[in-house]
Amino acid sequence: MADVLSQSEIDALLAQLSSGEVDADEMKDVQQDKKIKLYDFKSPKKLAKDQLRTLQIIHENFARSLNTFLSGYLRTYIHAEVKNVEELSYYEFSNSVVNPAVLSIVNFQPLSGQIIVDLSPAIAFNIIDRILGGSGKPFNESRTFTEIELTLIKKLKRQIIALMEQPWENVVELNPKLDKIETNSQFAQIVSHNETIALVTLSLRIGEVEGLLNICLPHLVIEPIIDKLSTRFWFASISKSVTEDDKLKLQKRVEKTRVEIGAELAHTHITVRHFLEMQVGDVIGLDTPTDGELILYVGDKMKYRGVPGTSNNHLAVRITSKEERGDELDE
Repeated sequence: MADVLSQSEIDALLAQLSSGEVDADEMKDVQQDKKIKLYDFKSPKKLAKDQLRTLQIIHENFARSLNTFLSGYLRTYIHAEVKNVEELSYYEFSNSVVNPAVLSIVNFQPLSGQIIVDLSPAIAFNIIDRILGGSGKPFNESRTFTEIELTLIKKLKRQIIALMEQPWENVVELNPKLDKIETNSQFAQIVSHNETIALVTLSLRIGEVEGLLNICLPHLVIEPIIDKLSTRFWFASISKSVTEDDKLKLQKRVEKTRVEIGAELAHTHITVRHFLEMQVGDVIGLDTPTDGELILYVGDKMKYRGVPGTSNNHLAVRITSKEERGDELDE
């Protein structure tokens, strides 16, 4: 980038042009430097920009799924986004991993080979703290993980890895399985040091703690589907016609969706005066008779009526009728 002239330098240059000390035609003849791009023949590039862009799209979808899952799992706000997708050698990735680390060795079935999912230790300790009932305050100590902590992380990593299936479904039907978790990068040599990898870096923010989630994809693993890693193939597969099999998969996913059901026992109205005069032992009369039916809401819509009871020592409601209208809850 050319140097930026100050106002005094601009004024001096205009004065020289006006006086004839500097010829404007000579300034136009200055040749621009040719842009030279360095290329290392020892490490040839194997991934095109279009393929890296497709990997970014895939993992942007993965990041959205990760946001939804972790927000519900940890009961707090989570922000995950793709920060960078680049081509490196495995040595560069391995050399950048800190110890102790949380390296998940994943069998990328049906593709032949393994990938690595590297979770920042700060994020791992924060997740463990929240799972065990803590507030998730930043953990500044550097120590190895205990067996209990590794067990909790392994259970969570299995669920996170399962989220990869859907973002990749337009390219390949994945069935990834967690093989093991290593805390030392020296024991996580899945390919040779000079092997080319695609490194996908996601930034994670959980409360006040920030960290990274790195996904190491060796070229040897994704080589069989490398032709499908193009934006043209990606959008073509998205726009294909919906088949009966697709409808069946969508139906199964919808059937697994959780919905909130609530039962309204009764309601009544009292004056502010009576509310202020209430004492321990006072009885409030409700509008619903003791043998009356309860109203059941699915979300904010009235859908059923039922009667209260117990089931296996738990409070329960037996549905007696269905409301066809599904009126919204009155404010």
